Amino acid sequence: MRVKGPKSERGNRTIEIDAGLVTLLLGERERHLRLVAGVPDGVDVNLSLIKLPPGALMFPAPPDPGEQFLLTKLRTPQGVTESFQKRAAKLGFPELRFHDLRGTHETMLLDMGIPVHIVAARGGHDPAVLLRSYAKRTKKGDAAAVSAIAAIARNVTGT
Repeated sequence: MRVKGPKSERGNRTIEIDAGLVTLLLGERERHLRLVAGVPDGVDVNLSLIKLPPGALMFPAPPDPGEQFLLTKLRTPQGVTESFQKRAAKLGFPELRFHDLRGTHETMLLDMGIPVHIVAARGGHDPAVLLRSYAKRTKKGDAAAVSAIAAIARNVTGT
């Protein structure tokens, strides 16, 4: 396996994330530092002097039985898919594919009123591609449309 860049320049993008996600990622980094230093959870130590190995991954592959945990071991695409399918099935979504999360995420952002061009830029899409391929019709979106049309009708009829 090898790590490669995005297929197109559009794949290189910067997106903002909230403080909660930053906290989660910093927690993962601390977990990695504790693994490297051999410090158990719950022990209060200054981890600022611990350095991660070159090529350390944020979410490395879990070790096989009897194998040492390596922060530089890539997860295989098949391994990610299998892990996701098992977890999705346990949650009651046996047909859900990992890639489906992309469209779900984008649809939810659109339903929340995030402008199409913003959602498209975060996903690395042209807005037309986003609307054609990923945006799905939802009950919440339909309800919002019904409310908007009702408001227009009230303004037209004066009621």
